[in-house]
Amino acid sequence: MSEIDSVPEFAVVSGAQVHQVLAGQEKSLVELVESAYRLHGAGHTVNPPSYFLRFPDRPSSRIIALPASLGGERGVDGIKWISSFPENVAAGLPRASAVLVLNDQATGYPLACMESSIISATRTAASAALAADWLSRDRGRPRRIGFVGTGLIARYVHTFLAGTGWEFEDAGVFDLSAAHAAGFRDYLSASGQSSTTVTTYETAEDLIRASDLVVFATVAGEPHVHDVSAFDHAPLVLHVSLRDLAPEVILASVNVVDDVEHCLKANTSVHLAEQATGGREFLSGTLHDVMTGAFTPPAGRPLVFSPFGLGVLDLAVGRHVLDQLRAAGELHTVADFFFELDRYGKR
Repeated sequence: MSEIDSVPEFAVVSGAQVHQVLAGQEKSLVELVESAYRLHGAGHTVNPPSYFLRFPDRPSSRIIALPASLGGERGVDGIKWISSFPENVAAGLPRASAVLVLNDQATGYPLACMESSIISATRTAASAALAADWLSRDRGRPRRIGFVGTGLIARYVHTFLAGTGWEFEDAGVFDLSAAHAAGFRDYLSASGQSSTTVTTYETAEDLIRASDLVVFATVAGEPHVHDVSAFDHAPLVLHVSLRDLAPEVILASVNVVDDVEHCLKANTSVHLAEQATGGREFLSGTLHDVMTGAFTPPAGRPLVFSPFGLGVLDLAVGRHVLDQLRAAGELHTVADFFFELDRYGKR
């Protein structure tokens, strides 16, 4: 086989195509993410540290590179390049935008460049729904949910919880923007769970006290929730945005992460707790530990899940999208994308 024959085709996948494949597939996507977590826990992935590009003239903004390699039957290498520009929200744009590049494991050649803000939100929400399931198995399923931060990620998390069978009697909403809180409240009211009572709260602490399951999905850069007593009723907390909880809240809780080394950096709440104590004893284990039975979270204490977000999850979802589009004959390839394929030039 010649070199040119061994080069894989290269595809460009739009956000519309990604949405087409993923919409309404919450249950199967949670199963896909669980499989990726199990591969990671078993050592069949490579997930190096994320790399942060920061800007002195735009300190609130950043672009992050997440390189990774996923093993298993549908193994793939790749990188997610995701920007976070919080000022977009004031202009009515999503905070984050992203692309995902997938690479062939045999040749290293890129297979696809994919719009990835939807993939990223999907893997984040699927991870949160998976954690909520496993972490509530010995505590009873919460019936009162609260959302601190009401953007796109909060919407995706709610969609994945609802799509995997969760039902709530009460839903709480808190956001620093009254308009965003009102918009999310309207979304919840129209989401199909007509039996859910939706309440907007004046403070995050009031919402926490009224919720058994709390979802943090903010753009907070440093802790803003300090009142440990707000957690006295031992809620389950999906700390998706990672920097909302003060170290004293973390230290009063049972803490589960997706990956220890990844979470204990970049001034996340658990990283600040490590800096405050000089150790990691406050960490109880990983979600993989819970899934394999190596650790069972005790009842009676707040239970906080802090997922830094693993690049291998993006690869798993991106590979699924690519495979589905190829099987349906809807993959848009770019002819001659790789052109210089002869070592000595064409003669």
